[in-house]
Amino acid sequence: MNPQWTLRRRVAALGLLMATVLTFLAAGATTTAIANRDQLDKLVDTVGPMRAASDQLLAALVNQETGVRGFVLHGSAEDLAPYQKGLDDERTAAAVIASSPAATADIKQDLTRVTRLAAAWRATVAEPAIAAVRSQGTSAGQAILNDLARQQFDAIRAAVVGMQDRMRVVRDDAVASIRGSSTTLLFVLIVATVLVIATCVGLLVALQRTVIGPVTDLAVQVRSVARGNYGLAITETGPPELERLARDVDAMRQKIASDLAEVEAARIQIEETNLLLEQQAAELVRSNRDLEQFAYVASHDLQEPLRKVASFCQLLQRRYAGQLDERADQYIAFAVNGAQRMQRLINDLLAFSRIGRMTARFAEVDLDRIVADAVGQLDGAREAAGAEITWSGLPTVRGEETLLTNLVINLIGNSLKFRRPDEPCRVHISGRRVDDSWEISCVDNGIGIEREFADKVFVIFQRLHPRDAYPGTGIGLAVAKKIVEYHGGRIWTDTEHRVGAAIRFTFPMAAEPVEVTESAAPIDPTPQPDYADRVKESVA
Repeated sequence: MNPQWTLRRRVAALGLLMATVLTFLAAGATTTAIANRDQLDKLVDTVGPMRAASDQLLAALVNQETGVRGFVLHGSAEDLAPYQKGLDDERTAAAVIASSPAATADIKQDLTRVTRLAAAWRATVAEPAIAAVRSQGTSAGQAILNDLARQQFDAIRAAVVGMQDRMRVVRDDAVASIRGSSTTLLFVLIVATVLVIATCVGLLVALQRTVIGPVTDLAVQVRSVARGNYGLAITETGPPELERLARDVDAMRQKIASDLAEVEAARIQIEETNLLLEQQAAELVRSNRDLEQFAYVASHDLQEPLRKVASFCQLLQRRYAGQLDERADQYIAFAVNGAQRMQRLINDLLAFSRIGRMTARFAEVDLDRIVADAVGQLDGAREAAGAEITWSGLPTVRGEETLLTNLVINLIGNSLKFRRPDEPCRVHISGRRVDDSWEISCVDNGIGIEREFADKVFVIFQRLHPRDAYPGTGIGLAVAKKIVEYHGGRIWTDTEHRVGAAIRFTFPMAAEPVEVTESAAPIDPTPQPDYADRVKESVA
């Protein structure tokens, strides 16, 4: 090849040479394959159906003989059914053989002979025997079916077998022709393979000299530069494209050398920034641990004086009730109620803060069983409200059973609490699959949630009604939101739902298991009221 040829021109020339060789080989292989296909089509489409028709012809003749013999023995008209069907099948099979392109003159002559023998047998044996049975009885018919009649039918059978032998010869000729064309095709493929291998070797040698060699030399120089030898000048060899590439690589080498100092300075700055981030992360962990410790200590220290205040106020209420004036009794009741409400707020706040910090591993949880357990725990509140709670289509999800139970108790408890006074309360929990998540819905016929408050109901301590109208701390839906988000889902209020309230939330189809995490704060040894009991209290 001309050294001044571009790489594209060289590759085009090599490709044209290869395409020319492959075209000639493909033309020979195609011609042979077409001939082979024609022979195969002849064998499958003509010889095969013709031989099958000969088998059908023989079967039809046997059915005729069997039908006549059965009729002669029993005299029943039903026995002639094979005979009649055999006549139809014989005509059909004879027509297929006569019209087959594969039928030679000898085969057609054999077919004529078979048809003539069959007609003669029917005229001299079958039809007279049938007529004799109908007029004189089975004995007369049996007399006709003698050894001579049997020999006459055997001659028909032999004629059919002879015709089938000629068909077999035709089939063998077609098979031999297919084998011959297959051998030719195999020879063409072998020659094509040899030529392709030779052409590929030639292409490899040409590419080695014109492309691979210069590219390899350039790659060696580039690797030397990559190892840090930025002073090595890149030499220009090979086709014009490779020479331009070498010049570009050398320009890049010079640019890298000039920017190396800046890159090193940036690396040092990144390392310092990473170290600062690690220190800040460690400080944040310590700060969170201190905050958890403070929350525990603060809540524990607050609960102890609250218990004393509540206890002594209750003692005053019981011992001096009626001995003081009505306003004093009212003040004492306010103090007792305020202390108890503060205790509930602290306990709920502690429960809210522990979600996601003190947990067990996720497991497969059957929501159907969870809802059944929650309804059992709220049985007293349900009876007091006269409510009907139903559920259907709930899946099995990965999660923490205790938290999911609290989630369901919160949602059902809200529905029982915010019911309509003028109609029976109904709550239905259902599930359905949406894309790669499970969507769970808790729908009731209560007072509902206004559209403008759809997001505010999930804010901690957010209340939409006066405290004396509906009891509670205003933390229930905030706990529900934190539990759902801890399980990788989201929760919202369906603003399109018009009658009552509809809270919907999702769970991933395959949530990843969460490792056990424990708070650095000590565990409060004082028994806390069960969350379900507090919900029952507030609903009741």
